[in-house]
Amino acid sequence: MNSPMERVMHHVKQFEPALEPLLFAEPLKTSEQAAEALGAEVGQIAKSILFRAGEQYALFVAAGDVRIHPKQVKAALGSGKAKMASPQEVEAVTGFQVGAVCPFGLAEQVPIFVDSSLQRFAHVYTAAGIAESLLPVSWEQLLKMTGGQVIDAASSPE
Repeated sequence: MNSPMERVMHHVKQFEPALEPLLFAEPLKTSEQAAEALGAEVGQIAKSILFRAGEQYALFVAAGDVRIHPKQVKAALGSGKAKMASPQEVEAVTGFQVGAVCPFGLAEQVPIFVDSSLQRFAHVYTAAGIAESLLPVSWEQLLKMTGGQVIDAASSPE
């Protein structure tokens, strides 16, 4: 695999051969920028954030309009203080730069947690490996392609 986008599309084609990424002239580095470019709601942008606790990493995928609750990250990762991975860690673990992290086609296998906040939309948009790309996927396609576990990451666990 050459480019991050080629890696993403190789993964996608194994599941959904008809899916094609949307390409933009400018990088879309935030959920807000991506939603504006699409004319969509910020919540429809599926942000993928890598967290670390000790030596354990996990990728959390959530709607662009929610905050991932630290207690949910800690519960998912187990022991240790959970924090967002550094840009260097993100690139090493996922193979993508911050702002272009796709929730599949990762460089390393890590647990993936998909927040239920995305389920309210018919389609959501993930990054497709580069900051100028978005991939429209349904909730079912997102779950199938990530192999992720559905959680409610935006609220505090009891």
